Amino acid sequence: MPSTDDPKNSKPPVNSRDRNDPSFESMGMDELLQMYDEKMSKFKEGDIIRGRILKITATEALGDIGYKSEGLLPSAEITGYNGEIKGKPGDEIEIYIDRLEDPSGHVILSREKAERMLVWDRIEAAYRDNEPVTGRVIDRVKGGLAVDVGVKAFLPGSLIDIKPVKNLDAMKGKEYAFKVVSFDKKRNNVVLSRRAIVEVEQQGRKKDTFERLEEGKLTHGVVKNITDYGVFVDLGGVDGLLHITDISWGRVNHPSEFFNIGDEIEVMVLKFDPAAERVSLGYKQRTPDPWLDVVINEFDTRTFEQHLDHRRAASTASIELDGAHAPSAATAGRSIMATKRSNR
Repeated sequence: MPSTDDPKNSKPPVNSRDRNDPSFESMGMDELLQMYDEKMSKFKEGDIIRGRILKITATEALGDIGYKSEGLLPSAEITGYNGEIKGKPGDEIEIYIDRLEDPSGHVILSREKAERMLVWDRIEAAYRDNEPVTGRVIDRVKGGLAVDVGVKAFLPGSLIDIKPVKNLDAMKGKEYAFKVVSFDKKRNNVVLSRRAIVEVEQQGRKKDTFERLEEGKLTHGVVKNITDYGVFVDLGGVDGLLHITDISWGRVNHPSEFFNIGDEIEVMVLKFDPAAERVSLGYKQRTPDPWLDVVINEFDTRTFEQHLDHRRAASTASIELDGAHAPSAATAGRSIMATKRSNR
């Protein structure tokens, strides 16, 4: 159970006066008894007081709250989920006074009841101030998860994450931050949301990502999803689209020929819009267009002119070498290569 120690919500231990105080020597028996009675009267059943652990055994712990006798509380109440004792002799903790004296003369204390009383103050404050609370997932229940935040709370399945969680059992035993959606102390009911926390964290990551993006610059991301028309890449809270036409300078039948989900890849930022939260990415742009080298290295000017004449005669393209409609080198290079293959 998460710690609920808060000195502001509990009474300090009632300490006796220093026995070495010289004023004791001048006090009579009646005065001493009166002082003792006044001190003992400050202890009341139902109070939460700060006490000190004196000893821990397999079944119980001995605590000192400044009363005339030591108090006992079950050791299970200071034991964690993993069976480890959460405390040691000398530690101070919040303790609930259940009974001032049992048949054996001990004070009966409860750490668990103190936590339950204090936790509602924390839950109410977190709800009022819109602050997160920390809790541990303890079980899978109908419609969601049971979470321990000092009291048993409910986390609906729709409020677990921004995307569906396939394996809820994997969350058991783990601690997370949650937002208090609603609570009812009388009915012992608390409803939480982890999705609200994740959304805030994601907005922070998006802001940081857009601040570092630059058009024409390289960045890294992780392949998140693959479709027929392209690849979605997680850049850090922002998904960028790598269109199939920007994957390779050659032919691409399907993006899965180049990538797998989970791959970390380097891409170029072609353009982005923070307002629309859109990012266009390029993969082939990391290297120069190879068709430019084809035009320069494999064909001389005469071959190039002959090819253009052939294309003009066939009426498949309108090309004027001296005019404003001349094709780019890359386009011409692709056409030349296609003609060369057809002539073989």
